[in-house]
Amino acid sequence: MIEEESSIDFGKIFKDLLKHKKLYYKVLPITFVIAAILLLSIPNYYTCEVKLSPEMSGSRSGLASVASSFGLNLGTSGAGTEALFPTLYPDLMSSVDFKASLFDVPVTIEGDKEKGEKDRTMSYYHYLKDEQKKPWWSVAISGTIKFIISLFKDKEEEQNTEVNPFRLTKVQTNIVKAIDKKVVCDVDKKTMVISIEVTDQNALICATMADSVKMRLQKFITDYRTSKARVDLEYYKKVLVEAKAKYDEARDRYAAFADSHRSVISQSAQTKRTDLQNEMQMRSQILQQVIAQMQEAEMKVQENTPAFTTLQSATVPVLKEGPARAKWCLVYLFLAFLCTSVYILYKEDDLKQFMG
Repeated sequence: MIEEESSIDFGKIFKDLLKHKKLYYKVLPITFVIAAILLLSIPNYYTCEVKLSPEMSGSRSGLASVASSFGLNLGTSGAGTEALFPTLYPDLMSSVDFKASLFDVPVTIEGDKEKGEKDRTMSYYHYLKDEQKKPWWSVAISGTIKFIISLFKDKEEEQNTEVNPFRLTKVQTNIVKAIDKKVVCDVDKKTMVISIEVTDQNALICATMADSVKMRLQKFITDYRTSKARVDLEYYKKVLVEAKAKYDEARDRYAAFADSHRSVISQSAQTKRTDLQNEMQMRSQILQQVIAQMQEAEMKVQENTPAFTTLQSATVPVLKEGPARAKWCLVYLFLAFLCTSVYILYKEDDLKQFMG
């Protein structure tokens, strides 16, 4: 005996839903109004992306280059090994030291010229601290929490304005967390192209910070790659000053002795003059060697200074990145329609057709 499969009566379901159409007339407009109020309270934000390609170390072998196209780093041996590999740049930018270095970047908020407002320039730290727009419910919740905490805890004023990455204040820590969400770095393991993406509520500041982060990343990498050569250069500059002073001293002694013993033909005077002349020549040779070493160190600094190719420069975004209010409004309406339909089917006892 073959059991008959239970079928779903779509006609009855449609009639039941149509019977409660007034409920849709109530739920959907209310959902639209609530969604509009919530979505309009969320501030607009913009995104600016910068792309650059760093110069790779010249000692990278062909095998390592091929391996990098598959996301692998085989490494290379030799003096020219790239210690700070591009895949480490996101870790560098996520460090507290790097984020704290962005606190003093000057940013400008353009004033409304029609209303006679002037442009305001401030540090990125104070911009994130005082100028960020928040949804009304976020302001209400944070204000309530601060009020409750203030009832049980003495008010602490943050008087320390200096930035010490080793020991940040509570406000500075919150700013670092905000930067962590706004500034994102990513590296394509195949092409080694560095992408820096900055998100902000202000289009001009968004582009300003994208360019500033790019410049600071380049400076850090340059300082890292040339650190050893710059230390050597400073050492040779110091040695050059000492060698020059000793040469001048030996030359002055020889000149003074020669002037005071022009008519003296004794053997001891001739020997003394020869010794002073030899010392002066020796100091001259040492000075020339130090000058050559310093010039070589200068060339080493230039050689180790990496070159960056900017593939995409920072530009002020014209269109906002979000929020996508129309899309989310449709999502809320669809969910309201779905929930209302489920409620009607439950009320009309039609859900059993789907479960049976």
